[in-house]
Amino acid sequence: MTQAKIPATVITGFLGAGKTTLIRHMLGHAGGKRIALIINEFGDLGVDGEVLRGCGAEACSEEDIVELTNGCICCTVADDFIPTMEKLLEREERPDHIVIETSGLALPQPLVNAFNWPGIKTRVTVDGVVTVVDSAAVAAGRFADDHDRLEAQRADDESLDHESPLEELFEDQLTAADLIVLNKADLVDERELETIRTSINAHLKRQPAMIAAKNGIVAPEVLLGLGVGTEDDIGNRKSHHELHHEGADHDHDHDEFDSFVVELGTVSNPERFLSELKALITRHDILRLKGFADIGGKPMRQVIQAVGGRLDSYFDRVWAAGERRTTRLVVIGLHGLDREGIAAEMAALDGQSG
Repeated sequence: MTQAKIPATVITGFLGAGKTTLIRHMLGHAGGKRIALIINEFGDLGVDGEVLRGCGAEACSEEDIVELTNGCICCTVADDFIPTMEKLLEREERPDHIVIETSGLALPQPLVNAFNWPGIKTRVTVDGVVTVVDSAAVAAGRFADDHDRLEAQRADDESLDHESPLEELFEDQLTAADLIVLNKADLVDERELETIRTSINAHLKRQPAMIAAKNGIVAPEVLLGLGVGTEDDIGNRKSHHELHHEGADHDHDHDEFDSFVVELGTVSNPERFLSELKALITRHDILRLKGFADIGGKPMRQVIQAVGGRLDSYFDRVWAAGERRTTRLVVIGLHGLDREGIAAEMAALDGQSG
């Protein structure tokens, strides 16, 4: 019987909006639901992780919390997020729900697009995107309580490949939302809150659900279980960055991936094989490569994992009795990969190594 897809909730919003507080409350009231967390917040990243680990909630054990520290998650999808998700999905005890807290500078659109990645789309669905808004800051004409701190965060993150004005980034986070949480509602009056609602709706083509909250207190049954499947609708929620580059020669649809399998024979010179395989990955701009290799004279199979130009290998287990020993690699990249050329070059590498 096929297992149902694991729902994942993306929680986005500027630094200081109250994302971590919202998550901490959710974990404390999860009602026995096992939740895995992927955290990509900067500035207080280590503090956030320790706070969530120390909340004492049975919903999320220490091994269920993963911190990504190599830069804004929307700019490091292939390098960090995809491998993290794959490791999470390979665990024996599957989580009931995955919650992803993005950096305050993240564009949610590339992250949601990543759920269309082969191997993830069949196992996980985006239950919904929740955007947390600092109501008091917006009422005061700002988008974050500490504008200077947000700018400092942007300057410190060398991986960022987008430098959207904060106003545009705020709109992009709202555009991606299925649910908007107007947090810190106790710091504004009802008239100001209604003005915020009207202002946000005026900037959006869609009308996502919007609720007010104090101190990040939102019932888990409101945050989780939206059942949207946002990855299938992300084309209707384009960021300013995407709209600006629409129709440009370099533009491509990030949610259109190609994947195929190449099967080879026994590898007798693994060092040279891996070295030349790494060069091949770079030549063809392969985003992801994974699989197993049959190394001549070795009783164990070799695992090969590559993300971009980074390639790792290790022996995981002995080939089972009666198991067909083979070298089998899955190649993943953007639409338009030269399948025949890549397969032929890999076959040549295998021949050279033999």
